[in-house]
Amino acid sequence: MKKFIVTLFVFCVTMVSAQSLEFSALYGYQFGSKLNYGPNYIKIDDSDEYGISLGFEMSNDVMAELTYIHQGTELKIRDTFTGPQEERFADLNGDWILLGASKYFKDGNVRPFAGGSMGLLFLAPSNENTAIVNRRLDNRTKFAFAFKAGVLIMFSQSIGIKLQGNMMFPVEWGGVYIGAGPGGVSGGTAASSTTIIGGLSGGLVFRFGT
Repeated sequence: MKKFIVTLFVFCVTMVSAQSLEFSALYGYQFGSKLNYGPNYIKIDDSDEYGISLGFEMSNDVMAELTYIHQGTELKIRDTFTGPQEERFADLNGDWILLGASKYFKDGNVRPFAGGSMGLLFLAPSNENTAIVNRRLDNRTKFAFAFKAGVLIMFSQSIGIKLQGNMMFPVEWGGVYIGAGPGGVSGGTAASSTTIIGGLSGGLVFRFGT
């Protein structure tokens, strides 16, 4: 966490002195995922996402970027303690803060690109289904990686659109399980696993400077 904060500070200082800045406002769709534990699973529903990205040009074809993405979705569960049917388990907000870079492969008004980043994912469950869980689920913070590829289309020197595909995953994802105990049915953390969350997004891009 401390290393990430130091890296973020260095990024902000470098950004202030950059000659060319790029601001992107993106909206898109994230595909769901499934976390298995034994014969049971937790499912992350498909959802929309929105985000912003601020970058500075390190060279003519490389852009360093700070990105924030929000995902609001729903968790569903199928567990031997809840019966054979899939049940709603809880709402889930995911906030991604990522530092990375993108490389453009062509000059001009149409510029294909690919990039990677790393950072933190803040997970905040809420509105737990009290019919199957008798306590609140904990918020969690995970290190995360992300990769993307797409195309930037500039209509002028300062305004354009960006279309891209995303692949994002936490380094470690704590699965949720259902268990029976003296106090009834409760939720907890199962063996950790990794899941990949893919998505598509697009939006406006504004460029400032040379």
